[in-house]
Amino acid sequence: MFGYVRYDLPNLFIKDFALYKALYCGLCKGIGKSCGQAARIGLSYDLTFFSAMLHNIAGQDIRIERQNCFEHAIRKRPIAAVDGLTEQLGALNTVLVYYKLTDDIADGGRGRGRRLWFKKGFRRAKRKYPEMVSVVTEYMLEQAEAERSCVASPDMAAEPSALLMRRLSDLLLGDKATEATGGLFYDAGKWVYLIDALDDYDKDVKKKRYNPFFLSYGYGTRAELLREQKGDIGFLFDTLFYSMREHLANIKFYFNRDLTDNIVLRGLPAETERVMRGEAGKKMPVKV
Repeated sequence: MFGYVRYDLPNLFIKDFALYKALYCGLCKGIGKSCGQAARIGLSYDLTFFSAMLHNIAGQDIRIERQNCFEHAIRKRPIAAVDGLTEQLGALNTVLVYYKLTDDIADGGRGRGRRLWFKKGFRRAKRKYPEMVSVVTEYMLEQAEAERSCVASPDMAAEPSALLMRRLSDLLLGDKATEATGGLFYDAGKWVYLIDALDDYDKDVKKKRYNPFFLSYGYGTRAELLREQKGDIGFLFDTLFYSMREHLANIKFYFNRDLTDNIVLRGLPAETERVMRGEAGKKMPVKV
C-alpha cells in the first residue's frame, strides 16, 4: 500500500521541495528513535505526507536543523527535528510496513525474511503507542475479512482502509481533529487502497488473488478493463478528488499549505493517471 502518495514535481515550489526533503529525513530519524535503526529501511512517501499535513493542521511548527545521518555522514543536510508527532508517525510507519509484509506472506508472496527487520520495531511501537497499534490491528483485521469474503464492490472493499485513516488522523490530531480532517484522511485511505488494487490488477489476476476490480468487472487484463470501463473507474476516483477538495476548503491550516495542496490536488490525480495509463511507477527524487 506504500509509495502512491506523491507530490507533483513540475508544479512544486523549490521551498516546498526543500521542506518535503527535510520532513522525509526527519521521519527517517523519527523511525529510528521510536522503533530502532533497522526499521528505517521501511521509510515511505505516504507517511511523509502525513507528517506535512498533521504538523500544519495541529499548528506544530517544524524546526529545520542541519544534521548528519548514517547515509550522509560527512556533509550535513537540512532535516526536520524529531518531535513527539514525528516519533509517533515513525512508529506508525513501522507498524504499517509490518502488516503489509504480513499480508504479502498471507497471499503466498515473499516477505518473511524482510519482515524480521521490523519485528523488534513493531514490538517497540506496540509498547509505546498501544492505542494506535490497536486501531491499526482492528482495521487490518476488518480489511482481511472483507477480502476473505470476496467483497465485489471496490468502494466497499476500500472501506476498512478508509476508516483506518480517519481513526488515525483523529487520534494523532486530538482536539484539532474535525469532520473535515477526518473526511480528508478517509478519502485518502480509500484512494490508496483503490489505486493499489488497480495497479496490482494484472498480478492479482495472474496469481488468483483477491482484487475488487476483477470481481466487479471480470476482465482478463487491466488494459481490457480500462478500455471498457475507464469511464466508470475514472468517475470513482474523480468523486474522491471532489470530496478531498471540499474537505481541504474546510480545514484550518496554521502555516503555508502549498506542499500539501500540491500533493492532494496535483500529486494524487497525476499518480491516478499514471496507473490508468498502465505505466510503471517512478521513484521520486528526494535526495540532494
